[in-house]
Amino acid sequence: MCAPIMATKIPDAPKIGMVSLGCPKNLVDSERILTKLRSDGYQMSADYAGADVVLVNTCGFLDSAKEESLEAIGEAMAENGRVIVTGCMGDEADVIRAKFPQVLAVTGAHQYEQVVNAVHDASPPIPNAFVDLVPEGGLKLTPRHYSYLKISEGCNHRCSFCIIPSIRGDLVSRRIDAVLREAEKLVAAGTKELLVISQDTSAYGVDTRHEPRMWKGHEVRAHMTDLARELGQLRTAEGRAPWVRLHYVYPYPHVDQVIPLMALGLLTPYLDIPFQHASPNVLKAMKRPANEAKVLDRIRKWRDICPDIAIRSSFVVGFPGETEADFQYLLDWLDEAQLDRVGAFRFEPVEGAAANDLPGAVPEEIKEERYQRIMEKTAAISAAKLQARVGRVLPVILDEVGEPDEEDGSVGATARSQADAPEIDGNVFLRDVGDGRKAGDMIDVRIEDADEHDLYGVPV
Repeated sequence: MCAPIMATKIPDAPKIGMVSLGCPKNLVDSERILTKLRSDGYQMSADYAGADVVLVNTCGFLDSAKEESLEAIGEAMAENGRVIVTGCMGDEADVIRAKFPQVLAVTGAHQYEQVVNAVHDASPPIPNAFVDLVPEGGLKLTPRHYSYLKISEGCNHRCSFCIIPSIRGDLVSRRIDAVLREAEKLVAAGTKELLVISQDTSAYGVDTRHEPRMWKGHEVRAHMTDLARELGQLRTAEGRAPWVRLHYVYPYPHVDQVIPLMALGLLTPYLDIPFQHASPNVLKAMKRPANEAKVLDRIRKWRDICPDIAIRSSFVVGFPGETEADFQYLLDWLDEAQLDRVGAFRFEPVEGAAANDLPGAVPEEIKEERYQRIMEKTAAISAAKLQARVGRVLPVILDEVGEPDEEDGSVGATARSQADAPEIDGNVFLRDVGDGRKAGDMIDVRIEDADEHDLYGVPV
C-alpha cells in the first residue's frame, strides 16, 4: 500500500497596499516598485485591511499636492497603521514625521532600492519556489491597453516656479535600446497605446551626448527623433501600429522633425507642450524661453504638414508680476494658436521655488477671475474645434464597454480619439457598439455630436 501523498502547503505571502499620487511619472515609479516586490514574493492588497504594509507614493510639486499627500498618509495610518512613504514629498521627511511619527520609513523620489529594503524590514518576504510571481512585462497600474513609457528622469531647466530639479535632480536618460526593448515587450503583452513621458522629452539623450546603441541590426541614438522613428515601427498582435503619444515636449527646433512621422501615421498626431504662458514679460520671470511668435509660426507649419495634429498645453495664471496686459496678451495668443486641449492653473507658491521671492504678487481674487476667463476662452475654442469633427469618421480606442441596456439590449462605450490622452483630455461617448467589444479595441466611429470637451458617435 502506497503512502499517502502529502500536499505542500504554500505559505501565505505578505501583502502590500499602494496609494499612488501625482503625475504619470510617479505612476511608473509605483509600477516598478510593485514589480520588484512581486518578484520578491509579495502579494498585492486592494484595500487597507488586507495589507501588511501600505506604500504611499507622494506628490510634492504644489502645496495643494502636499496637502493631498499628507491626507493620504493620514488615511493609511488610520486604516492600517503600517505605512511607508516615498515619492517627491519624501524629501521633506521631517514634515512627514512631525505629523506622523509612527510611519515606518520615508524615502525620496525614484529611490526604488530604499523602498524595497524598507518593505523587507517591515514585513520580510517568504521564499516560495512554487509560484510564478511576476507576469511578463511587470506589474501595471494602468489598464492593459495603454502604458506609460518613461524615457528619462530629472530636468536641466531651472524654471522659477518649479522645484522638480531639486527633488529629482538633473536629466538622466535611459539607454535607447533599453527603452525600445521595454516598449516592444509592452506592445507584445497587449499595449495598444504608449504614452512617452519624462520631465523633458525633447531633451532625451542630451546628458549622454545622444549615445548610440545597436537595435535590430542598426544604430540608433538616444535622441527624441530616433526614438520616435523606432517606436513608429512597432506593431500589435493584430498588425496595427500602436498609438504613440508624446508628452512633456519642449518646442526645441528638432521637434519639427517628428511632425512628418505623424502625417505618415507612425506617431499619434498629438503633442503635449508645456507652454505655461505667452507674455514675454511673464516667460522671462518664469525663466522660460520667450519665443511665442516663432512658436505660432511653427504651429501653423505643423498643421500644414499634419492637419489633424492635436496640441495640448497648460498655462499658469496669476504669476507674480503678471499684469492685466500680460494676461490679455496670453488670451490673444490663444486666439492665434487655437490649441486643441488646454489646462490652466492658478499660481501657487511652492516651498523652495525662486518665484516665491518675486515682487508683484497677484491677489487671489484676480487669480480666480483670470482663471475663469482663460477657461471660458479655451472652452469656446475647444467647442468650435470639436464641432468641426461632427460628420467625420475617426479612429478611437475603447476604454470601457458598458452592460447591455435592459430594455433594448444596446451597448454603450467610453472611448478616446487620437486627440485625447487618458485621464487629462476628453472622451468619445459611443452608442450601439454591438456585442463582443472590449477595452483596448480600436475601431472607426462616425461623430454625431460634440460639446465643449467631448465627442459623441457610433461605430461605422
